[in-house]
Amino acid sequence: MLTAVIAISALALVFGLLLGYASIHFRVEGDPIADKIDALLPQSQCGQCGYPGCRPYAEAIAEGSTEINLCAPGGEGTMLALADLLGRDPVPLDAEAAEEKPPAVAIIDEQQCIGCTLCIQACPVDAIVGAAKQMHTVIASECTGCELCLPPCPVECIHMQPIEVKPENWKWPFPVNAPQPVAEQLPKTDQDEAKAA
Repeated sequence: MLTAVIAISALALVFGLLLGYASIHFRVEGDPIADKIDALLPQSQCGQCGYPGCRPYAEAIAEGSTEINLCAPGGEGTMLALADLLGRDPVPLDAEAAEEKPPAVAIIDEQQCIGCTLCIQACPVDAIVGAAKQMHTVIASECTGCELCLPPCPVECIHMQPIEVKPENWKWPFPVNAPQPVAEQLPKTDQDEAKAA
C-alpha cells in the first residue's frame, strides 16, 4: 500500500512539473486567430466599424461577438478574406461599408485653418500636426483616409484628395469571385451522377 501511494505521488509530482514547464515554455501570448484577423484588416484605425481600432475589432470577430462586414476601408475584399479565414459565409457589407471609395488623403487648406486642434484630436493615427492658434498640416504618408477629421472642423478647411495610383503604391486587388476547384468546373458525366445518387 505504501509503495502505491509513493508511486502515485511521484507520478503526480513528475506530471505537475511537466505541466508547469509546458505552461511557461509553450505559452501563447495572444489569440492566434485574432492575430490572423488583424493581419487581414487594413490597419487604418479609423473606428468606422464601431471599435476604437483594428485590433479590438479583430478580437471581437475572434470571440464571435460581431459580424465580419463592418470594415469600410477594407471593403468587400477584406470581408471575403475574413469569411475564408474563419470558414463563415460571406455577409453583405453594411450600407456605409459597401460604398467603394478610392484611397484618399486629407488635405488642409492652411489659409483657412484657424488652429482649433479639433482635427488633431479626432485623428486616430496622429497624422495631423500643428499647435493651438497655428496652422495645421497633414503628414500624407501617415494619413489613412478615414475622414474622421472632416466633421469636427468648424471652418471646413479639410478635404479629401484621391491618391494618384502609381507603380510605387499600386496593389493587386482581391479577386471578386473565389476560384472554384477544378473538379467543380468540369461537366458531370453519367458515372458522376450515378455516384452522387
